[in-house]
Amino acid sequence: MTESRADLAAAEATDSSYESVDVDADPDADHEAHEPDPQPTCRVLVYSDDHTVREQVMAALGRRPAADLPAVEYVEVATEPRAIELVDAGGLDLLILDGEATPAGGMGVCRQLKDEIYHCPPVLVLVGRPQDAWLATWSRADGVTSHPLDAIALAGVVTSLLRSRLTVATA
Repeated sequence: MTESRADLAAAEATDSSYESVDVDADPDADHEAHEPDPQPTCRVLVYSDDHTVREQVMAALGRRPAADLPAVEYVEVATEPRAIELVDAGGLDLLILDGEATPAGGMGVCRQLKDEIYHCPPVLVLVGRPQDAWLATWSRADGVTSHPLDAIALAGVVTSLLRSRLTVATA
């Protein structure tokens, strides 16, 4: 038996499972209590002066880098002052900084954030080549991966850093 669109619309109109709205209700009443809580997310800042690098990072990680982690909300940043401002404001779970960004590279930004921000979120630095990974130790990065981006390696490091951050936050 097939139903037409008109039959479906009529069924929806008479379905008692839809929430009704009382137009005569007090406009100052708290209606937010009926809304479901939004799903938790991890906020990840992605800093690079190159929009294609930011896009590659977000595409490689996707909406959820691991099944046991909340969905990821990306905050894209192209300049050092804006990155520092957002990190200083708080609410970020992970920072991914492009070490090849100009004029301020991710390693220098990482070192500055680690020096200046109390309880700085974990930082992943993207270096130009695997041989530059040792430089990330100077910047005090919590994780490092190199260009060209390997989606599996990137997701592995990000997953590890987010798990450690979320474990510390809930403890």
